[in-house]
Amino acid sequence: MSELADTFAALSDPTRLAIVDLLRDAPCRSSDLAEALETSRPAMSRHLKVLRHAGLVEEEIQSDDARVRLYRLRRAPFSEARRWIEEVEAFWADQLDAFKDHVAKREKRR
Repeated sequence: MSELADTFAALSDPTRLAIVDLLRDAPCRSSDLAEALETSRPAMSRHLKVLRHAGLVEEEIQSDDARVRLYRLRRAPFSEARRWIEEVEAFWADQLDAFKDHVAKREKRR
């Protein structure tokens, strides 16, 4: 459950959500992300660090220039979050179905 909490904590910031949206299209360099979101490079570095520690993104060092790092999304944490959301959604669907049945039975008694 700790990993799931880390995922949601990391995604609770609007800038980090925007980073995830950009990385859905293609891997990006930190400087490209900072430019696209009009954020300073140090601030972008801090956001990427949070996303890395939560396991949501990974960095790849380019073989031709060790200073250049590409960031890409990792699938596993998002799959775990989706499974959890689906479980919660199923719970509420069951609760709503039970309530609907209860109301229908009460209407029949009248």
